Amino acid sequence: MTVSEYRPVPHDHEGFLARMSERQGFDSAYDALEDEYKLARELLAARIKAGLTQEDVAESMKTSKSAISRLESGRRHSPSVQTLKKYAKAVGCEIDIRLVKKEARLGNETENRCNNDR
Repeated sequence: MTVSEYRPVPHDHEGFLARMSERQGFDSAYDALEDEYKLARELLAARIKAGLTQEDVAESMKTSKSAISRLESGRRHSPSVQTLKKYAKAVGCEIDIRLVKKEARLGNETENRCNNDR
């Protein structure tokens, strides 16, 4: 795999959100997709940190660049745990799945988990 230099496209996300939040219904629609957007940001950040392109990840996962693009977009579908494991492996990571209390208080992370057996 080739390691590429990351050259970000300038984007003022906070400004974008401020402009879009003026549209009726935007805030509720955006909030409804919060988990999908978090996952997309995690995937993208891991790939960038690894210095890989979408093509590199696709090759490692034996899939297409467009499939990786869809996965990183956070839209349309929820990826399976198996797909997330493959992606994580391709970018040199592993996944950590856990349930946390809805209104987690500051403090020890294990206290905020729904299952404290770990």
